[in-house]
Amino acid sequence: MIGQELAVKWADGSEHYIRLETLRRGCPCAGCQGERDVMGQLHKPPAEPLTPRSFQLVRLQRVGTYAIQPVWADGHHTGLYSFDYLHRLIQATAT
Repeated sequence: MIGQELAVKWADGSEHYIRLETLRRGCPCAGCQGERDVMGQLHKPPAEPLTPRSFQLVRLQRVGTYAIQPVWADGHHTGLYSFDYLHRLIQATAT
């Protein structure tokens, strides 16, 4: 982590940076993004307000060889960011 950004170094040696706020707002968990039922209907809970603690990274856990799991200062920890998803999120927000 560098300031308010997460530095990511990929296996090919390239490096990218993503703002912690962008990382949190892109949380892929069902609580944040919702989930689809067997009929394809999206069920999304009401958005919870985010506070400054929502963007403070407490720790980052590696999940096997395929993902990371951030733990945020507000207690949120259910988002699993696959490396593919993380790469797409970084590319989508690159300026």
